[in-house]
This record gives sequence, structure tokens and C-alpha cells, in this order.
Amino acid sequence: MSIEIYIDLVLVIFLVITGLAVIYVRNLFAVAMLSGIYSLLMASIFVVLDAVDVAFTEASVGAGISTVLMLGVLAITGNREKVSHKSSVLPLLIVIGTGSLLVYGTWDLPMFGDPNAPVHMHVAPEYISNTYKHTGMPNIVTAVLASYRGYDTLGEVGVIFTAGIGVLLLLSKRKTKKEVNQQNKLKEKL
Repeated sequence: MSIEIYIDLVLVIFLVITGLAVIYVRNLFAVAMLSGIYSLLMASIFVVLDAVDVAFTEASVGAGISTVLMLGVLAITGNREKVSHKSSVLPLLIVIGTGSLLVYGTWDLPMFGDPNAPVHMHVAPEYISNTYKHTGMPNIVTAVLASYRGYDTLGEVGVIFTAGIGVLLLLSKRKTKKEVNQQNKLKEKL
């Protein structure tokens, strides 16, 4: 087996362990940190799969902005999860049913890396043979990201920027202890 398979296995094992830890940990600050770790592991998997643009988005939005937003919310609300005593059979059945349908839907897909897959018969040869002629860029990946998918990449940058501005706005609206004390005094007077 090649070293790439070992790297994939290690990343997937860490991903599963982190996902299970997110489920079972009750301290919400730890859950926020584990969610950030999960996003970084997903970004690493995207890098291994040669989807670096998706990895950048996952790392910045998933691990960066979402973690900061979760920590900001936890600073306002508290850090312990309330234990629910409700039956969770119905949600479990819904998740198992949905997962089963998704797995069933993948049976008709071509095998991973199959050179005879439909995408390799039409789109890939077009990019490989005409990229330099259409864009003037010698690197196919750069040409696809900057030229063919330029608007998509610009959209990803816009999403990251908007999420960052949203987090800054949400965190800037936190009340100080002085403001909370003033509100409590007003409530007591009423």
C-alpha cells in the first residue's frame, strides 16, 4: 500500500474519533474546539483529494469563523449542555433511513477514479486539450480556478468575507457587565 492510503486512513480515523467526541462531550467549549478540529481534518482531506480551493473555504469558514462564532455565543449563553430526557428513537430512525437512501444512491455511481466515467469522456479532455489555448495559463488547475470557475472562486471569497463581517457584528453587540447591571436595576425599579 502506498503512503497516501495510510495518510487517508489516519485522517479518516481522526475524523471519526473527533466526530464521536463531539457527540459525547457535554462541555460546549470543548465541543466548539472539537468542531474546529473536525473542520481542519476535513480541510486536510480536501487537500489530499486535490481540492485545495474547497480546503481553503472549509478551513477559513468551518475552522475559523464558525469556531469564533460558537465561542462568542457560548460566552453569552453558558458552557454546559442541558441533558434531555426525551426519547431519541424517531430522530435515530430518520437519520438511519436518510443515510440508507444516500448509500443506495451511490451504488449507481461510477467507481472512484474510473477513467471511463462520463465526466472523463467529455469535460476533462476539453480542459486538458484547450486550457492553454483558451486562457494562456500553463497550469490546468490555476486556469480552471481563475478562468473557468472564476466567478465560483470569487463567490467563495465573498462568502468568507460576509461570514467574517457577520461574526464581527455579532460579537461587537455583546453587552458589557455595566450594561447588564444597568438593565437589572431598571427591571428592579419597575
